[in-house]
Amino acid sequence: MKGVVLVALAATIGNFLQGWDNAMIAGAILYIKKELELSTSMEGLVVAMSLIGATVITTCSGAISDCVGRRPLLILSALFYCVGSLVMLWSPNVYVLLLARLLDGFGIGLAVTQVPVYISETAPPEIRGSLNTLPQLTGSGGMFLSYCLIFGMSLMASPSWRIMLSVLGIPSVFYLVFAFFYLPESPRWLVSKGRISEAKKELMRLRGNIDVTGELALLLEGLHVGYETAVADYIIEPSEEYNIRYPQPADYILEPSEEYNIRYPQPAVNILEPSEQYNIRYPRPAELDALRDQWGAFRDQWDEDGEDDEGEDFDDDLHAPLLASMPRSPLSLHGGIFEGEEDYVQGSGLVNNPSWKALLEPGVKRAFVVGIGIQMFQQFAGINGVLYYTPQILEEAGVGVLLSDVGISSTSASFLISALMTFLTLPCIAITMRLIDTSGRRSLLLTTIPVLIASLIILVISCYVSMGDVIHAVISTTCVIVYFCTFVMGYGPIPNLLCSEIFPIGVRGVCVSICALVFWICNIIVNYTFPMMLTTIGLGGIFALYAVVCAISLVFVYLKVPETKAIPLEAISEFYNCILH
Repeated sequence: MKGVVLVALAATIGNFLQGWDNAMIAGAILYIKKELELSTSMEGLVVAMSLIGATVITTCSGAISDCVGRRPLLILSALFYCVGSLVMLWSPNVYVLLLARLLDGFGIGLAVTQVPVYISETAPPEIRGSLNTLPQLTGSGGMFLSYCLIFGMSLMASPSWRIMLSVLGIPSVFYLVFAFFYLPESPRWLVSKGRISEAKKELMRLRGNIDVTGELALLLEGLHVGYETAVADYIIEPSEEYNIRYPQPADYILEPSEEYNIRYPQPAVNILEPSEQYNIRYPRPAELDALRDQWGAFRDQWDEDGEDDEGEDFDDDLHAPLLASMPRSPLSLHGGIFEGEEDYVQGSGLVNNPSWKALLEPGVKRAFVVGIGIQMFQQFAGINGVLYYTPQILEEAGVGVLLSDVGISSTSASFLISALMTFLTLPCIAITMRLIDTSGRRSLLLTTIPVLIASLIILVISCYVSMGDVIHAVISTTCVIVYFCTFVMGYGPIPNLLCSEIFPIGVRGVCVSICALVFWICNIIVNYTFPMMLTTIGLGGIFALYAVVCAISLVFVYLKVPETKAIPLEAISEFYNCILH
C-alpha cells in the first residue's frame, strides 16, 4: 500500500497550494487594500476572484475529466498555479491582480474537484477515507506555513503583498514535476475506456506488484452502472496484443496473447467498421431479445456442466465480468460474415456505451440531493468567510490586547494567532484520519456539527454581552479555534469525499463537477458578502446566521447522508446508491 499512499500525497500538493493561497490572501488583503485604496466591494472581489476562476473551470472539468482522464487535469492545475504566481508577482494594478487571481482560481478549481476523485479511484476501500482526508491535512499544513510567513513579513517595515502572493510559485513547480512524472492515471478511468492492460499495470504499481486480478474484476463489474448495454455480434482478427475470452454470456476479459483464443455460442452477422483501439469489428445489434434468450440458454448450459460448447473446461481464472466500455463502431452495414477471410473468428457479446440517462436514474438523483446539499451546507456554515477573514475577525475581537505587552501590533498578533489556530487543526485532522474509516463519515458529521453550533452561539453571546477586553478576546479566540478544529474533523474533508464515492464511474466526473460548481457558487456568495455583512449586521449577526445554518444541516445529515465507509466504489454505485434515503 506504500505506492498508493505516496501517490495520494503527491496529488494533494494541489490542496497544499489551495490552503497556502487561502491563508496568504487573508493576510495580504490587509496590505493590498491600503496600497491600492480598494473599496469594500473591490476588496471582496479580489478575494473572491480565485473562487470565480474555480467556478468557471469546474463547469467543464467534469466532462473533460471523463473524456481525457484525471491525471491531465492535475497537470493543468499545476500549470495554472505556476503562471498565476508569476502574474501576481508582477501585478502593477488591481486589474492585473484580478487576472492573476483568476488563473490561480483555475488551478484551485481543478485540484479541489479532481484530487478527491483521483484518490477515491486509486485507493483501496479500507483506507479510502483516510487517504481522502490528506487533502484537508495538506491544505491546513499549507495554511500554517503561509501564516507563519505572513507573520514574519508583517514584522518588516514595509511588507510586500506581491512577494507574499508569488511565493506560491515555489511549491507549484514541485507539484508540476510530480504530476507530470510520478502520478499514474486512475485505473478505474482506464478500465472505463477499455484500456485493461494499462489499468492492470497501474493497479499493480499502486498495490505493490501483488496479484490484482480480483480487484480488476470488481472494476469491470461496476462498469455497467451509468452505461447503456446492448447485445452485439462481432468478429475478431488475430492480434499480438489481446486475447478475448469469456466463460459467461455477459462476461469476458482481454488478456495479452500472441494469438487469439475465443469461445462463443453464436456466429456473427452484419459486421461493422473496425475499432481503432482493438482489433474487433462490431455489427449492428439484431434481434436483441432473441439474442438475449440465446445467451441465457448458453449460460444455463454452462452453469450445469462448467464446459463450453466444445466440451473444454474453462480456465479457473476466467471470472472477470463484462468489459463494458469498448466503443461502438459506426452503424454502417457491410453485410455478410467476411467470407473468404479465414483468419477472422466470430462471436457475440455485450458492448456498453456511456449514458447520460444515468443522470436521471432515481439512485443518481438521490445522490445529487446528498452531494449538492452537503456542499451547500459546508459553505453556508461560514467556514470560508471565517477562513479568508480570520485576521480581521481576530483583530476586531481585540486580540491585540493579548500580545500588546511584548510589542507586537494588533495586525501581527492576528497573524500569529491564525498560525497557531491552523497548527492546532493538524492533530485534529490526524484524529479524523484514524476515525473516518472506522467510525464512518456520517457519524463524524453528526458528532462535529453540534460542536460547531455551540462555538458559534458562544461567539454570538460574546459579541453582545459586555465583558472586559481581555476576557472578550480570550473567549472569541478560543471559539474561533474550536470552530476551525471541529470543522476540519467533519465538514472539512467529508463533503468532497462523499461526492467522489456516491456516483457511478460512467458519469462520476460530471456529477462531481456539478456538486463542485454548487460548492464554488456558495463559496463566492459567502466570501463576497462577508465584508458587507461585517459592516451591516456585525460579527454577532454573522455568527448567528452561521449557527442557524449548522442546525439545519444537522437535520439534513441525519435524514439524508448515507454511510459509505469500507464499501468498494462499484458496490456503492450499483447497490447502495439505490437505497439512499
